[in-house]
Amino acid sequence: MTGGAGFIGSNYVRHRLRAHGGDVVRVLDKLTYAGRQENLSGAPKDRVELIAADVADRDAVRSALEGCDAAVNFAAESHVDRSIESPGEFIQTDVYGTYVLLEAARDAGIRHVQISTDEVYGDLEQGSATESSPLAPSSPYAASKAGGDLIVSAFARTYGAETLIVRASNNYGPYQHPEKLIPLCILNALARDPLPIYGDGMQVRNWLFVEDCCVAVDLVLERGEPGLAYNAGGPDEVTNLEVVRRILELTGRDESLIEHIRDRPGHDRRYSLASERLGELGWEPQVGFAEGIERTVEWYRENEPWWAPIRSGEYREYYLRQYGAPIGADGAAGSPRAVE
Repeated sequence: MTGGAGFIGSNYVRHRLRAHGGDVVRVLDKLTYAGRQENLSGAPKDRVELIAADVADRDAVRSALEGCDAAVNFAAESHVDRSIESPGEFIQTDVYGTYVLLEAARDAGIRHVQISTDEVYGDLEQGSATESSPLAPSSPYAASKAGGDLIVSAFARTYGAETLIVRASNNYGPYQHPEKLIPLCILNALARDPLPIYGDGMQVRNWLFVEDCCVAVDLVLERGEPGLAYNAGGPDEVTNLEVVRRILELTGRDESLIEHIRDRPGHDRRYSLASERLGELGWEPQVGFAEGIERTVEWYRENEPWWAPIRSGEYREYYLRQYGAPIGADGAAGSPRAVE
């Protein structure tokens, strides 16, 4: 599993080990700011092998695939805001890295499952995207993921490679880096720091609890039809403002902490996925947003040793660049820039 020390990847490692008692998982991860060994803490060491390497490193990838039955590609630069800052890094990992893994998996004669995103379909005013909907990415991140998807599909058609794609809606849950909306707002709320929201906060997302995403990936890996893409959409469409208000309720904080800031360039208004094809494999999300957000808030409340080093490290510089406000030495954030 490339990217198996990241957010969704590490959750899937745990799911795979629980669901398949005889499996041993080899994780290849570059161990960047969002891919951390700590994300795999508690996983049985005799069943998880971690290789620190880049998915774009041909030799490392080919070596890592030796003896494997399948490859699942979670490796990605995945944060839209960072893609606006440094699009080249996203193209290198999400496009070229996907190509490197595809070549190695094809040569090894094994199945390749590509983990993608609803963002490749772009902004939807109404309705839900199906797997046959056109790709219309808005951000450099979404474009890099769409590029990876197209290469995967081309390998299936041109070379007969055994490839599949899972396009999931916005995931949330344990082990998510606090650059993303939900963990950022949870940690800021716990610290009584301002909660920055882009624009009016009425952007709609199809939220999917990470455990439901892991079940979807497992079904596609085991039973999916090669050459196809499968959408994994969450059960609830919720605006960003509703998400933040619910976090404030669960942390006992007041809405005065909400601060609307300048919207980011090219910000999509709404995503929505139709998941009927995955439903035919027996998949249905089990965790609604009301339950999932409670479980997520509780996890961050109980796991300060996991997130405290993040908030005191590189994240401080990122936060200052992104929101125009520093995080103090004690981890407290200043006041984000206001809407202009």
